[in-house]
Amino acid sequence: MQAIILAAGMGKRLKELTSNATKCMVEVNGVTMIEKTLGHLEKLGLKRIVFVIGYEGQKLKSYVESLNIKTPLEFIDNDVYYKTNNIYSLYLAKEKLVEDDTLLLESDLVYEEAVIRKLVDHPYPSLTLVDKFESWMDGTCVTLDEDDNITAFLSKREFDFSKTDEYYKTVNLYKFSKEFSQKHYVPFLEAYCKALGTNEYYEQVLKVITFLDDPQIKAVKLNGEKWYEIDDVQDLDIAETLFATKEERLKRMQSRYGGYWRYPKLLDFCYLVNPYFPCRKLIDEMKSNFETLLTEYPSGMSVNSLIAAKDFGLHKDQMVVGNGASELIKSLMEQLPGKIGVVKPTFEEYPNRKNAEDVIAFLPSNEDYSYSAEDLMNYYADKDIKTLLLINPDNPSGNYIPKKDVLLLAAWAEEREICLIVDESFVDFADETDSSLLEQAVLTQYPHLFVMKSISKSYGVPGIRLGILAGDNKEMIAKLKKDVSIWNINSFGEFYLQIYEKYAKDYKAAMDKFRQERRAFVNALAEVQGLRVIPSQANYLLCELTNGESATKLAEDLLDEDNILIKDLSTKKGFEGRNYIRIAIRDEKDNEKLVAALKKKLN
Repeated sequence: MQAIILAAGMGKRLKELTSNATKCMVEVNGVTMIEKTLGHLEKLGLKRIVFVIGYEGQKLKSYVESLNIKTPLEFIDNDVYYKTNNIYSLYLAKEKLVEDDTLLLESDLVYEEAVIRKLVDHPYPSLTLVDKFESWMDGTCVTLDEDDNITAFLSKREFDFSKTDEYYKTVNLYKFSKEFSQKHYVPFLEAYCKALGTNEYYEQVLKVITFLDDPQIKAVKLNGEKWYEIDDVQDLDIAETLFATKEERLKRMQSRYGGYWRYPKLLDFCYLVNPYFPCRKLIDEMKSNFETLLTEYPSGMSVNSLIAAKDFGLHKDQMVVGNGASELIKSLMEQLPGKIGVVKPTFEEYPNRKNAEDVIAFLPSNEDYSYSAEDLMNYYADKDIKTLLLINPDNPSGNYIPKKDVLLLAAWAEEREICLIVDESFVDFADETDSSLLEQAVLTQYPHLFVMKSISKSYGVPGIRLGILAGDNKEMIAKLKKDVSIWNINSFGEFYLQIYEKYAKDYKAAMDKFRQERRAFVNALAEVQGLRVIPSQANYLLCELTNGESATKLAEDLLDEDNILIKDLSTKKGFEGRNYIRIAIRDEKDNEKLVAALKKKLN
């Protein structure tokens, strides 16, 4: 067997990275793509490796020859690379193609050894390597029958986004038998180039061959093996995360702060949403209005405040809507003078908006990080604070203070003219059903009270970025409205607020289902040795590792071996030197996968 590598292209979308070198010489985590590919091929004992080079071809040739590859190397020049496509590069190698069984590779790929092994070790002589289509993929796709026969090659023009569940993406790695190349591929390649020219793609020849009664080529599916095609700097960024060392990969994933839909096989137990809402009908209603929402301007702050206030039974002059709660946190913290009291460990977005000397922290003195309203009142009774922050349930502890006690805290703060911020982004997950302070009477009674709520968390829509802040201090609310952009909410967020009330019963049912799953998940985690689960009223669980296992190592291993992301808390303020993790609560199927992975590692 031989390998033919197509490496003539210019890689313009990588801009300065390919200004004086071909695309396959771009480094991924310090190693060029072509060096990584040749490392895999060296282990196969190939007869030869044939390069078709063009742009910066001599530079690539010199570089490859400097790598001390033992497999014999040959080079073919595509002198007109700038006006042809890869079909012509392969056409130039047709004489080689018919001489032996061939691995055909494109050079802008990075992949683990198991990927190429999938082709080489498969007994069928001619194969197209494919992977289930995901949103990040671009280029030629195929459809398959139940026996993995290719029923169609789909170009970009034929791609139908309503049928993506049926599609598989070609990985651009192929295995052609000598007989297939002689009898099928090369004759059709020659005819195709003669009829339609050289500015085409070699996949078009395979498309024609699939119309034959016996095309003699099948697909073989990847099953979780890692690969990535690099066309631009965004692709490079994702590939460097995928193929980083396990220590570096965890750091890179955590530094992304979301966007994990770009890693569709990842199970995200780090970021916190509702696994049971929104319901299908609400999603379908959003979809049915997609084109209008995409192409029309949203309303301004006045209208969106009115809609949100309607949803929560308040007046619009008591409500400001944010592009996520984070926008409102930033704005509010900048408006509040003086020192702030916070419980640590906590969600750091609030204290990070203040100078360190203005943050007075209360640290619970127990291993569960639990505390009461009375604890806060006693601790801050003699502290010079102008603002007190309560996240309820708290993040990451899941500690919950009942509503009646929060109202006592509000009365205590009111008496001392202390601004009390109650962030109840997770309060709907609590077992106490009448738990929210978003009530007209409550806000009126406590004018120093502000209630923050992220719509992302319990309502399960982090992608449309919604948060609200409510209070009876109308002067402050008005000031915040002026501080944020008049069009800070897009049309999707506005429409969600507009239609949510219709689905209130579905939301309640989703919360009931969630509480059942939380109980089941806690019971299942209790069977994991060396894991202490701390009671929580939120949609996440704080857990302590009690068997000497490192929280960081566990997080690295879960990501590397199981593609599961959890929150390592060992470096978070308040957990110094202690091994705690935070685990989001997902649906039953996903939770079972995490429990199984934890048992494998800890039991």
